[in-house]
Amino acid sequence: MTLVPAAATWQQRAVTLAIDGRAVIDGERRDSASGKQFTSDNPATGSALAEVALCDSDDVDHAVASGRRAFASGQWSRADTEERKAVLLRLAHLMEGRAAEFALLETLDMGKPVSQSSSVDVPGSIATFRWSAELTDKLVGEIPATPRGSVALVTKEPLGVVGAIVPWNYPLEIATWKLAPALAVGNSVVLKPAMESSLTALLLGELALEAGLPAGVLNVVPGSGALVGEALGLHPDVDALAFTGSTAVSKLLLGYSAASNLKRLSLEAGGKSSNLIFADTADLELAAVKAAFGAFYNQGEVCSSNSRILVERSIYGEFIERFAVAAAAYEPGDPLDLGSGNGALVNEKHADSVQKAVELGSADGRLVHGGRRLKFDGSTAFMQPTIIADLPNDHELHRTEIFGPLAVVTAFDSEDEAIWLANNTVYGLAGSVWTSSLARAYRVASRLTAGTVSVNTVDALGLTTPFGGFRQSGFGRDLSAHAIDNYVGLKTTWIQYG
Repeated sequence: MTLVPAAATWQQRAVTLAIDGRAVIDGERRDSASGKQFTSDNPATGSALAEVALCDSDDVDHAVASGRRAFASGQWSRADTEERKAVLLRLAHLMEGRAAEFALLETLDMGKPVSQSSSVDVPGSIATFRWSAELTDKLVGEIPATPRGSVALVTKEPLGVVGAIVPWNYPLEIATWKLAPALAVGNSVVLKPAMESSLTALLLGELALEAGLPAGVLNVVPGSGALVGEALGLHPDVDALAFTGSTAVSKLLLGYSAASNLKRLSLEAGGKSSNLIFADTADLELAAVKAAFGAFYNQGEVCSSNSRILVERSIYGEFIERFAVAAAAYEPGDPLDLGSGNGALVNEKHADSVQKAVELGSADGRLVHGGRRLKFDGSTAFMQPTIIADLPNDHELHRTEIFGPLAVVTAFDSEDEAIWLANNTVYGLAGSVWTSSLARAYRVASRLTAGTVSVNTVDALGLTTPFGGFRQSGFGRDLSAHAIDNYVGLKTTWIQYG
């Protein structure tokens, strides 16, 4: 499903859009316990979109208690798999009916082009719920070998109350990566969206109730990491916590788990992924086009962004020329303009940090393309796609996750050197390899420390394949049937009959 109406239609919808910023707790929309709110701004214009409930630890307590009551009642946790499947499919259907609204909220809230949110993010989120719904009645346990006179059953049991903390770069889609599998197996969930982009999560929580999810099974509690994230991390009645975000916050959550109840964690943290382009690549033009996609799509605000481009020296100059041409497709503009390659960064503060990185790289390397900060409709949260070449291998921009439209290009002379450069990072989330040699593809992929290695493409993922990383990119996996493992525990029931 793709929704790409005329640009004027998106502008008209934006003017008439009604937004409810209240939390979803215990089956109803409600203000925060304190009555406090925060303003959700449109980064592309700087204008206010809505007042959103600023929740705190009291609201987390209410949401967790509601989730615990719902779990203990068995209305969802012990429901037949066919019933859970039907509710999740209804939710997907309701989302589809309001897909344009979801897409517009996503674009206005965090700045990405509506052409992308309507054709990728929202359809992908709907598909995630449908896929997890279909998985509910296909999960099986085990009957392992045991001594004569006994039989053992190993079953997958829901954990209880799951906290989910999601980022602002793919607000709806990453939320569904957590919610769909956690709900499919019978858990209750307390979702904390990012303050920068809470609106689609709140609408999703409301539609979940309309779809028939019992009160308390899904709670959406907007607020800051300090007020809501920490409260979830330290809460003694939260059984598991699923997180996508920075490595620094992941480390805080590990500490919260240790300081509270040793809650289960699944963490998808930072990344600094490499794209290795060998001279035997069959289609250098395609490699350059895909490299631009991998580095600049979604304003470069992608945890698995292939922002380190490693190119064999014999094709280095030619590739850079082609890469610069391809980068032009991601020039920023009004996110509601269907001709914009990129939109705004999530806010001007983040644009400040990206600009500093561009200035640092330009001073120490060679600016090949872009580098300018732009202003539209009174907002300076726009950055050109930027390419910097010839930085020293130990430079900060090779190590630090910038989370913006900035790529660094480096030459290598051998396969071993390329692998060493790619693995010379604390992260291990993703990587890409371009070659026409099947032997090299297997050989290099096997030596890269990355949760996903894409060969002759970039940043490949799908509903059927797991997504996550090694090292300080975290642990646990989203997507695929393996995502279920984050939200279940194995129970052995041993029956002695002889």
